[in-house]
Amino acid sequence: MHSYQHKDWQGNDIELPSGKVVCVGRNYLDHIKELENDIPEDALLFMKPATALADVKNDVVIPEMKGACHNELEIAVLINKRLTDVMPAQATEGIWGYGLGLDLTLRDLQDKLKSNGLPWEKAKAFDGSCPLSGFVPAMLIPEPEYLKFQLNVNGKVRQVGEARMMMREVNQLISEISHHFSLMPGDIVMTGTPKGVGALIQGDQLSLSMGTFLSIETQVTF
Repeated sequence: MHSYQHKDWQGNDIELPSGKVVCVGRNYLDHIKELENDIPEDALLFMKPATALADVKNDVVIPEMKGACHNELEIAVLINKRLTDVMPAQATEGIWGYGLGLDLTLRDLQDKLKSNGLPWEKAKAFDGSCPLSGFVPAMLIPEPEYLKFQLNVNGKVRQVGEARMMMREVNQLISEISHHFSLMPGDIVMTGTPKGVGALIQGDQLSLSMGTFLSIETQVTF
């Protein structure tokens, strides 16, 4: 496992610690329909520990012999100040920048846990389960609600998303999170995935892009 350090979109280290990852489930209606889930009244939140962080450029490592591991490409938000009980208008002040992240999910295991009413962490929070790109400074993205992103697998489009398709936009999501627990410098907020999730296998070639800001080539391995 490679050691992880937050980096900017040009590959420079960002002087923030590796913190927790706060993820939101079911934030895109098309993905909710895809998995035949119910629409949540409140944000469906779960966490990954700092040990889940990995650099997506250093190969995407999936667990072996643990069932299907699905891609879930998302806009990732890097936090640079403590946010506690903030309103949406205040959330922008705590955003260092925006990047891409894969919320790797052991789908067979998650389905089993869900069917038994159990938490998802075993399926979502394993080491390396959150490969991240570098982050583009927020000042360079004046309209993050129009960010578009895409995942190609072996040259074929698998996921396409746009921030304005979110049920809860970034500032609203950060505000809601901050009323349950504080976000700290170095934390990551994963904003949800659109439809197109599917199993990854060893040797898959991945292309990740976020508008004109990011374009990344990587591969899947054990």
